[in-house]
Amino acid sequence: MSSSQCLVNPPTLSPTCGAGTVEELGGLNTYVTGPSDSNLAVLLISDIFGYEAPKFRKLADKVAAAGFLVVAPDFFYGDPVDLSNPQFDRDTWRKVHTTDKGYEDAKPVIADLRSKGVSAIGAAGFCWGGRVAVKLAASVDIQAAVLLHPSRVTVDDINEVKVPIAILGAEIDEIAPAEQLKDFGAMLTAKPEFDSYVKIYPGVAHGWTVKYKDEDEFAVKSAVEAHEDMLNWFTKYVK
Repeated sequence: MSSSQCLVNPPTLSPTCGAGTVEELGGLNTYVTGPSDSNLAVLLISDIFGYEAPKFRKLADKVAAAGFLVVAPDFFYGDPVDLSNPQFDRDTWRKVHTTDKGYEDAKPVIADLRSKGVSAIGAAGFCWGGRVAVKLAASVDIQAAVLLHPSRVTVDDINEVKVPIAILGAEIDEIAPAEQLKDFGAMLTAKPEFDSYVKIYPGVAHGWTVKYKDEDEFAVKSAVEAHEDMLNWFTKYVK
């Protein structure tokens, strides 16, 4: 959130959007969509605008349509970034809603899924959520991870990864520059014990997979491509 790119094209939040329902999972209000009896789950970790963003939920429904039980928790406890609030302070928000806390909050969600009979879990993180997902990928709590235009991911985070991981980045990104993501890819390639993949999408900017403008045909097409790449990764490794 050090860069204004995180704040571009904020969504209009809607607590009732999507085909799923909101229920409690691991102590968090969670958007749940897809077959409840599936033993394959995908955990979606939002950007700073939270789990009520319509395009984020639309993507959750899309993943669910492939047969996964999809869960998208409210890691911000009803307090996503709200640029319409004149009192909103970025630095204060960031201190309260750390990715370390998101990582800790994800563990009971995963445990709850396991208790319901889920045998394999993938995690996808967007911007803020990318850091949470990469930290989860350092454990065997999940079977695969996808980072989409992640923010604040470090070399140490990448060094700790233990499961198949895909990193989907934007060509125009000050927060996760393409060159940095390519460096991460080289580090991951040096670990032959699990599969990894880095792809940079030309002509799009940070956040495009969930914050594309509907009238921007190029960005929409690129977002759909990234969604498919993410889904293919989970289909391959979450089974």
